[in-house]
Amino acid sequence: MSTILDQFQRTRTAASSLAIASGESRNAVLLSLASLIRKKSAAILIENQKDMDQMPIDHPMRDRLQLTQERLENLAESVISVTKLPDPSGQTISQKKLANGLELTKVTVPLGVVGVIFESRPNVTIDVAALCIRSGNAAVLRGGTDALNTNTILVDLIHQALTQQGISADVVYLMPPDREHVTTLLTAVKYIDVIIPRGSEALIQRVRKESLVPTIETGAGVCHTYVASSADIHMAVEVVVNAKVSRPSVCNSLDTIIIHQSVASQFLTKVLEPLEAYSVKIFADERSYSILQKLPYPFLEKASEADFGREFLDFACSIKVVSDSQEALAHISTYSSRHSEAIVPLMRWKPIIFYR
Repeated sequence: MSTILDQFQRTRTAASSLAIASGESRNAVLLSLASLIRKKSAAILIENQKDMDQMPIDHPMRDRLQLTQERLENLAESVISVTKLPDPSGQTISQKKLANGLELTKVTVPLGVVGVIFESRPNVTIDVAALCIRSGNAAVLRGGTDALNTNTILVDLIHQALTQQGISADVVYLMPPDREHVTTLLTAVKYIDVIIPRGSEALIQRVRKESLVPTIETGAGVCHTYVASSADIHMAVEVVVNAKVSRPSVCNSLDTIIIHQSVASQFLTKVLEPLEAYSVKIFADERSYSILQKLPYPFLEKASEADFGREFLDFACSIKVVSDSQEALAHISTYSSRHSEAIVPLMRWKPIIFYR
């Protein structure tokens, strides 16, 4: 623990130098990083494959963990796009002169040291580092064990980019992935200014309960799609299947399908074949279960209360049949995490999607 706290102290010290670095210097670091990601893509993919080899082939997080040449190129482009954002530090928010002649100016400054806890998503390592460096903040990263090899080489590239521009590599620190060190991070009030958890509901709840450091909660994804009575069924099937199976492990993937009773039988009959092709497990309420059982659907279970408001992150979802739109909205209001919601109405409309 003393070694980790020593590193926290070094990151804390390095944060001051980054905070006063010019916007041009910070951008130069990010441009160097984007270039390194491209130049070292083969080495990154080798390390990523080591992580992939240790994850079970049927694990729902494999898609989050995997990097490809295309994903690395997109990652490099996203780093470059961060350089085009306005510098958030040094902006004057307000000015006023008091009656005694004292002039007061409120100016934005970096937070200091940002701690981020995340799981199985090595792209987050680059995303967080890029945003922190651009905004003048140091970063302490705690990634999951699943992505250790990938995160290690990515942070090494971040360090190279910082050093090339004469900025201390201590600005970004990758913690060991051991679970016991999470408590060290959550209680490091002397060194860490804010903590952001990015991951499962269980992770977010742990941070919320245990952290002595102020936190910014990102929220888990519990996402609904409501197939309204007026919906074009063909379009509704395409929307629902894409939302569930394209990338089931991401936080905005579909968790609960809500269907108006007048179209429930028609919709379920048509959506089952594409869902069955991906072996999607369905947790059905009483009304949808009676329909699905007769069709029949092989991956079917009766839903319990816990299956609503559940982030599946897998080839699984729950289904709720409702009598009207008010019941649908009430269900969403009760169980949603306020992340992403959609309504599929008439064909002549586009699906209405709500983001947090």
